[in-house]
Amino acid sequence: MSKELDSIMRPQSIAIVGASSKPGTVGNEIVSKLKEYGFAGAMYPVNPKADEICGIKAYKSILEVPSKVDLAVIVVSKDQVFGVIDQCNEKGIKGIVVISAGFKETGAEGVKREEELLAKVRQYGMRMVGPNCLGVINTEQGIKMNATFADALPLAGKTAFTSQSGALGAAILNISKDLDLGISQFVSIGNAADITTETLLDYWKDDQKTEQILLYMESISDPQEFSRLAKQVTKNKPVIAIKGGRSAAGASAASSHTGSLAGADLAADALLKQSGVIRVNSLPEMFDVAEAFANCPVPKGKRVAIMTNAGGPGIMATDAICENGLEIAQLDEETKAYMKSYLPEAASVKNPVDMIASAPLEHYQNTLKALIKDENVDAIMVIYLPLMNLDPMDVSKVIMEIKAENPEKPIVGVIIAKNGFFTRINKIEKNIPFYQYPEPAANAMSKLYAQRVWLERPEGREPSYQVNKNKVTEIISSALKEGRSQLTTLESIDVLDAYGIRTCKYAFAGTVDEAAGQANRIGYPVVMKITSTKISHKTEIGGVIVGINSEEQLRNEYNALLQRLKDKNLQDGFEGVIIQEMVKGNREMVCGVATDPQYGHLMMFGLGGIFVETLKDVAFRVNPVTDIDVKEMVQSVKAYKILQGSRGEQPANIAQIEETMLRLSQLVKDFSFIKELDINPLKISDKTGEGVAVDGRIEVKFDEARKALSGLNLTSSVSS
Repeated sequence: MSKELDSIMRPQSIAIVGASSKPGTVGNEIVSKLKEYGFAGAMYPVNPKADEICGIKAYKSILEVPSKVDLAVIVVSKDQVFGVIDQCNEKGIKGIVVISAGFKETGAEGVKREEELLAKVRQYGMRMVGPNCLGVINTEQGIKMNATFADALPLAGKTAFTSQSGALGAAILNISKDLDLGISQFVSIGNAADITTETLLDYWKDDQKTEQILLYMESISDPQEFSRLAKQVTKNKPVIAIKGGRSAAGASAASSHTGSLAGADLAADALLKQSGVIRVNSLPEMFDVAEAFANCPVPKGKRVAIMTNAGGPGIMATDAICENGLEIAQLDEETKAYMKSYLPEAASVKNPVDMIASAPLEHYQNTLKALIKDENVDAIMVIYLPLMNLDPMDVSKVIMEIKAENPEKPIVGVIIAKNGFFTRINKIEKNIPFYQYPEPAANAMSKLYAQRVWLERPEGREPSYQVNKNKVTEIISSALKEGRSQLTTLESIDVLDAYGIRTCKYAFAGTVDEAAGQANRIGYPVVMKITSTKISHKTEIGGVIVGINSEEQLRNEYNALLQRLKDKNLQDGFEGVIIQEMVKGNREMVCGVATDPQYGHLMMFGLGGIFVETLKDVAFRVNPVTDIDVKEMVQSVKAYKILQGSRGEQPANIAQIEETMLRLSQLVKDFSFIKELDINPLKISDKTGEGVAVDGRIEVKFDEARKALSGLNLTSSVSS
């Protein structure tokens, strides 16, 4: 673990600059909380008008403090912060927590003020939490630091937590105490001018006192760095995150299918998946999942056994288990025979095991022990519905006693009781998580299994293919010289072909006679597609004609196409048509690339054709992608079953489709100014199972492309 943040998280002495003797103020609360929590080091309140605060000697200035100071917690007005930072530098302090507000959260003037603050901190070689934050906590014995103004005094534990929202952080600290979820360290990063979520991931990844990490994020400041660090951390300990802003538009305004589908926060969601971060969507879910990881080992598999004293909750649990991607375990015959030996005849020994309402404590003991021993069971859900005057606390204690003797399998308890039970159970030391209903329990179990899948997931690699990069450069350069950022269909297909992506046989024709000649050469049936500098979606004007079986039909269709263009006043952009071989196949997929303003290129794969934006059966990943990322993308869409083939249909060549995605990834890495790219459809050949690009659409960022290719002395016919 890096020692860089130790002056903040493991200080031996703290100065509270702006400490106050007035109760209810932030400056008073921080001194009070440090004292009440039992900070093990020296405390130095700083206030020019006070002799002592909370019974501790106060100093007029930080420069008057007689001893070395590791950490300064600053609670003064925004205009005074800069002078305090200067004094901290003079004192040799390297750790700063700026509670003070009035920086970038207030607007343009505040942004400038924060930039000046960060520059000063960097100049002095300090590290800073904040500004505009709640503070920091370390519950470790020998430190015992609560340098916040939150109400709750947190319980010590092994969960580290950081929040971009101070108020939400305070609420979570309160709730964690009620739920008996212990905290190792807490950092409210506020505006995150210096210390960010990425900084803390790096700090916590090797911290022996931290076994899981909770994140509340409103943004990811450095997606690539976040992903790099998260991949390291999540291979050793779970990271559970709430990412706010799910409804906010993320991708740039787009005209491509891929771009229009890449809205909301799909980029963040993809990044978290690729990084092994477990995403949750609410505070209740975060605590449900955190409790599971705090009390359960990661299961070896996804086979779950359910034991219950009521049939209804057992059925509900079964549904929840299956809906969360887990499996109902097939119990060993020996296990079922043993349970039959003591359970009443009315009981069911199939999974879920229904011990019926009269089940005494002994039945819970014997059944749980039997399920633990069953090698077909990876995890167990124990359900108790209070009946027959059996105290749910007694049932819970029996479960925990057995778990203590058998720690190797995850066990979760579902006690369908009043809230009072959970108040009672959270006051004692637990070794399993307890839930009020089967659904959150099943969800938490699925997250445990997701961590197992991630731990066993191969690293993945980014293959490099031999491609014709020069050809792509020439094609894009030619478009730029004409003042175009949008490549024609023919140019787009040529680019794909240059990168080894399987395209159908094609040729350009500028006249009807050329079109007939090319069709005769390629062989009927053929497809005819318009190529135009003004038309993006060809199908909207009938610009794609399939199943042309003769020269006569081709000439008729060509003339009809020209007439449609004239009717819509679009003939000026008409360049000609592309004649393509007609690939026979009913299965159509889509591959594409969109650009997110923060996360960069997003790769997309899914069900294609004209319903791509209606059905939205697509998966996204942030580029660059590995072979494992692409495999997961392809397998995650519902249409994957179609690719596998059914009713005698030729299975798709999955490996070739995955290679197509990897070649696209290489293309947009090599030409980073590509803004949007679509292959729709990527038609699956009935004959070979190959994915064949029968259409393509590429748009570049004009200014970026021109700058990147400026060595070619490009000229433009339009101003930019």
